[in-house]
Amino acid sequence: MQVIEGVDLTGKQAVVTGGAAGIGVETARALARAGAAVTLAVRRPEVAESVAAELRRNTGNAAIEVRPLDLADLQSVKRFTRQWTGPLHILVNNAGIMAAPALQKTPQGHELQFGTNYLGHFALAYWLHPALAAGGGARVVSLSSSGHWFNPVIFDDLCFDFIPYTPIGAYGQSKSACALLAVAITRHWQTDGIVSNAVNPGAIATGLQRHTGGLRTPVDLHKTAEQGAATSVLLAASPLLEGVGGLYFEDCNESPRIAARPTDFSGGVAGYVQDAGNAERLWQRSLELIA
Repeated sequence: MQVIEGVDLTGKQAVVTGGAAGIGVETARALARAGAAVTLAVRRPEVAESVAAELRRNTGNAAIEVRPLDLADLQSVKRFTRQWTGPLHILVNNAGIMAAPALQKTPQGHELQFGTNYLGHFALAYWLHPALAAGGGARVVSLSSSGHWFNPVIFDDLCFDFIPYTPIGAYGQSKSACALLAVAITRHWQTDGIVSNAVNPGAIATGLQRHTGGLRTPVDLHKTAEQGAATSVLLAASPLLEGVGGLYFEDCNESPRIAARPTDFSGGVAGYVQDAGNAERLWQRSLELIA
């Protein structure tokens, strides 16, 4: 709420994927309190309805709705985008899964973490492009994480058909892809007034980290959900970021570029998720995957 203080989003439409739990609900809460009409795009809408009701009471904003969206299934993403009407000003690609213990595939045959965390969000943004372009200065927030340090995008084996699958390796690839999405969206759509930045929300005790198939997270879970959501809200709504895109943020600041994975998990962004060539290669491959 400190980040969004003084910002008026009245008349703006926002979509927050995974907006009914964790940092998603706190992101939605802040945007709604600033006056935005917020759609919670969620896999289990029956559970999210009570969350939406609480948000309406808490923020005094009646314009909060729930719509079904299963990012792992491109048909669900297509239904969501086809049903959307009017402009879209803020898209927060927040939902995700972490460290699936065994190799699993989406209905379309993609590795589950890549398909959910990245490809579903790519398709969502791509198919919502007309609405974002109509927003006049729209922003797309793409949630990455320090997990990107553990794997770049493996272009020749996205689904781990040859490389042995590891939970953190697949998660790392998906989060590297999410960071590259911000670079690509800005490069392709900035002339339409659309920019995107990536965010590492930090280590937060949410359901994502608590249910990792036995994988132990490498850092202490020391942030609240509100603190974790702060950088997403900054990128979504702050006038300081007007027209700024293609960058990677953490703790409400642009992250420094690092040359190697830090042993103390102190932060920073790997160059391979800021590389324009990687971003373009992934963009073109993703278009093929959702065709």
